[in-house]
Amino acid sequence: MSSSFRAREVCDKVYAVGAIDWELAEFHGYHTPHGTTYNAYLILADKITLIDTVKAKYTDELLARISSVIHPSRIDYIVSNHSELDHSGALPKIIEAVQPEAVYASPKGVQALERHFHDDLKLNAVKDGDKLSLGNMELTFQLTSMVHWPDSMFSFLDHGKVLFSNDAFGMHVASSKLWADEHDPGHVAAELKNYYANILWLTSRAVQKVFKGMDKAEIEPSIILPDHGPGWRNNLEKPLGLYKDWSEGKKDPNKAVILFDTMWGSTALMARVIADGLIEGGMDVQVLPLAKTERAKVALECLDASLLIVGSPTLNGGLFPTIADVLTYISGLNPGKPRIKGAVFGSYGWSGSVYKKLVAQLDDMGVDVIDDPQTTQYVPNSDDLDGIREYALNLVKQMRENG
Repeated sequence: MSSSFRAREVCDKVYAVGAIDWELAEFHGYHTPHGTTYNAYLILADKITLIDTVKAKYTDELLARISSVIHPSRIDYIVSNHSELDHSGALPKIIEAVQPEAVYASPKGVQALERHFHDDLKLNAVKDGDKLSLGNMELTFQLTSMVHWPDSMFSFLDHGKVLFSNDAFGMHVASSKLWADEHDPGHVAAELKNYYANILWLTSRAVQKVFKGMDKAEIEPSIILPDHGPGWRNNLEKPLGLYKDWSEGKKDPNKAVILFDTMWGSTALMARVIADGLIEGGMDVQVLPLAKTERAKVALECLDASLLIVGSPTLNGGLFPTIADVLTYISGLNPGKPRIKGAVFGSYGWSGSVYKKLVAQLDDMGVDVIDDPQTTQYVPNSDDLDGIREYALNLVKQMRENG
């Protein structure tokens, strides 16, 4: 076995043996400029246990890191917290190399892994609250369905109070630094939020259930080790608190997002004037021109915004394609729970009928449009722009009055 890759001890008797993907550029439809990691962990208990595996292309790297600590054949148990292929792709070959006594997954994890690999992996299903003795240590399993797949689960190690949280509390960051507190705090906060907005926002109700389940099972971790990005060992109140706020739909009452695209510059001009009026009214404004803004950034900014303003020119009597695309993406993340406020604007040429349809689309997304669409035909003149500014100030007034 190659010794090119080495394991790293993350805490007493627990080693990081996963892979760093410096090359990943996109994941689940959004840009990942910082790459990611596929974390797997080796527990050196009486019954040596491997928590998760890696994407299939990194199988040899995983085996090499394990081999730097023990011979892989010494592994007794394998736990698959999540069946998605970035965590389970290597599982069949690892089982073949290790020949473990048992492989554990949630009931839905067993089903998914069987459907992935169409092979008899001799999997054992665990129920919520089940405990697995490792001899001198113990694992407790918590089923966390839809955080973010139906099969997802946590594994909690009593030794050191280590929570193996699979996709929860993770982020797409490739780094040699194992811990969140070793990174720039602003970067960590942004990437944690980016991951939640684009992966877990849709399943916020399930995230709330996870917290209730942790309380019921008296799971109080001192360390959280996710399957993507760095782990958490200090100030766990930060990631836990942010997840609680996001899952409960807490919004910044002062934050507005202006999402727009433009054909000949008229809708862009309207967006700038609306932004200036909102700023004059004291709001914190994020202006997102789709010519330079990725869908993931839109989701990130919308996660805690209380006002979403969408501007579009018309093309062939319909929405501009980039607006239609990003609204489809955002609506899939279930942004309107709780419902937020919204507005619509844009420049049209032949017909402005599409803006009523846009209002209805936002309503379906959980966005209450609080004023009539603000539209102009072709290029707005100075009187139009004055009216657009007043429109923005009136939006601020309505937001303040409605709390």
